[in-house]
Amino acid sequence: MDSTKNIFIATTQPFSGKSVIALGLVDLLLSKGQKVGYFKPIINHKPEVHVDAHIDTLINHFKLPIDYLKSYAFAKEDANILVESGHPEDIIDSIIEKYKKQESAYDITIIEGSDFLGEGTAFEFDANVMIAKNLAAPVIVVISGDGKTTAQITNSAVVTVQRFLSRKVRVVAVIVNRAAEEALDEIHAALRPQLKKDILVAVIPQIKELKSPSMSEVKSHLDAQVMFGEEFLNNRVDHFIFGAMQVPNFLNHIKKNVLVVTPGDRSDIVLATLQADISQNYPKIAGIVVTGGFDLPESVVKLIKGSKVSIPLLAVSEPSFHAATKVAGIQSKIHATDTEKIQTAIGIFRKYMDLDRLEKEIADVKPSGVTPRMFQYQLVTRAKSQKKHIVLPEGKDDRILKAADRLVKQGIVNITLLGNVDEILEAINRLGLSLAPENCQLIDPVQNIHFDDYVRTLLELRKGKNMLEGMARDLMTDVAYFGTMMVYKGHADGMVSGAIHTTAHTIRPALQFIKTKPGISLVSSVFFMCLPDRVTVFGDCAINIDPTAEELSEIAISSVETSSKFGIDPKVAMLSYSSGSSGTGDDVEKVRKATQLIREKKPRIKVEGPIQYDAAVDPATGKQKMPDSEVAGNASILIFPDLNTGNNTYKAVQRESGAVAIGPILQGLNKPVNDLSRGCLVDDIFNTVVITAIQAQQ
Repeated sequence: MDSTKNIFIATTQPFSGKSVIALGLVDLLLSKGQKVGYFKPIINHKPEVHVDAHIDTLINHFKLPIDYLKSYAFAKEDANILVESGHPEDIIDSIIEKYKKQESAYDITIIEGSDFLGEGTAFEFDANVMIAKNLAAPVIVVISGDGKTTAQITNSAVVTVQRFLSRKVRVVAVIVNRAAEEALDEIHAALRPQLKKDILVAVIPQIKELKSPSMSEVKSHLDAQVMFGEEFLNNRVDHFIFGAMQVPNFLNHIKKNVLVVTPGDRSDIVLATLQADISQNYPKIAGIVVTGGFDLPESVVKLIKGSKVSIPLLAVSEPSFHAATKVAGIQSKIHATDTEKIQTAIGIFRKYMDLDRLEKEIADVKPSGVTPRMFQYQLVTRAKSQKKHIVLPEGKDDRILKAADRLVKQGIVNITLLGNVDEILEAINRLGLSLAPENCQLIDPVQNIHFDDYVRTLLELRKGKNMLEGMARDLMTDVAYFGTMMVYKGHADGMVSGAIHTTAHTIRPALQFIKTKPGISLVSSVFFMCLPDRVTVFGDCAINIDPTAEELSEIAISSVETSSKFGIDPKVAMLSYSSGSSGTGDDVEKVRKATQLIREKKPRIKVEGPIQYDAAVDPATGKQKMPDSEVAGNASILIFPDLNTGNNTYKAVQRESGAVAIGPILQGLNKPVNDLSRGCLVDDIFNTVVITAIQAQQ
């Protein structure tokens, strides 16, 4: 089957969850190296009035090279004028013309059908059919299951599919979205026999995290003023309550992610809510809306200003009932700033779709090389294929907890968090995460049943160093030592640390008793540098300060082994300040000797050195300086002569190019232990844990 140039997402009613399908599709296509375009024939508002949330989110989150003004053909208002004037055919013609101007720039373009909002909806479905037919776009039909019986869902799907097929439009898949969790199998079983076998069927449940609005959406919908906590406007609102009763009774009604709506003259409710939010005995609260146009007393404002506020406090002039009614009517959208929602949507799409079959239907283009999106997608897929158990010693750090929450939600790894259990639970509650003892192991090292056994094991392993029992017990209270011992004893498959601790603190226990692999004398590190169009490996940028020629050759050989495991074709550039035989000096000679040692030890490795950075990565420069080299201009592994050069170069490339740097990834140890930068972000932790899990599979 020839690969398609486009795919059309169609529905028959508003709020069906097309954004989940769109996010999942773009993620899937980018992971396969596709150049992805996005086109929405008719948007709801002119851009000067309101930017389309779907298009804005996709362009900004995935950094798609798309001009917003070229991503649509008509604003709905203009389309309706043409329909009312008796010229609907002009709409179709203009849509086709505008689409065709963009088509050649992309491998595949996702076309999003109408939202069915406001006036003119009678015209919209027929227009969608005509657009899909004229653009030769196969269709994914999205059916909302929200509040519907299985019979209603099945009937809607069959009728919709038939209307496309009757116009000779190919239907690739039917996706029932927002279905009741308990009815997934029933819906699938009822729908499958009524559709052609070549139509893919998927049923996705209602996901509370996606349906619930954020406090930012509440603010916009109510046109509210932010009094406190503006930085927490991404908090999710799952439900709301009136705060109009006495405080003891009010506290009994607090649920996780609740929005408290209360008159502005009820300072007692406001203060009780703020206190409940920081209490370990109450769940995370989404925020507060004070109503009626009342000003909080100055003494209360003073008290709040001097307190730790971790929820937004909004104010409106409307009475409580009207404000609550408006909140209840919010239809949440996924915005570019809603990183957690975006990740949840992509995770849900991956979980419930037959991705292999969908890919064969719409994305059978074979890419050359490995793009960053492909690389990261493949990492998650590989980690999931053989689920491993990773211990995170810095269990109360907010970044660690947020990354762990994502990893557990997506079912990528099993997680153990180390630290004071009460403090970890308090942080989980404060952040509003779904981590709990049921899905994530929480361990206080000193209280753990294995503590004494770990102490005895450490004494045995370090008996040649005359370690005393008291010292062993002290060391084992250290979360880095305890976590490393979990890995050594097989109670965890790998460890990731360093968000709070130094590199030395993380690596020292690993060197003491996990030790290096047979035949390897050196622990080294690499970074996976995810550049805009490729993934390159940098080493060593974190561990070895001034390696000898022998050590440099070992770093390169270890880097080749690491790269091969992660699907990167290894072509090694041994970097220096000169290329080929032109340069002299001790530093150049070290690199030249290291290159020769690699060729002697591993003759199959493609290696060039000494070589300058530009000659290693730029084809034109490489051909000019080293015309006979198969590595020059195409290097995928860059080995730096010392830590000073490597560390500064990776950081410069990362900052100046916007590259994602995954690492440092340690290589050479018997079992995987990886270090984080103390300035790491949640994404860095997530990626490092995923790579550690893959290392543990080897």
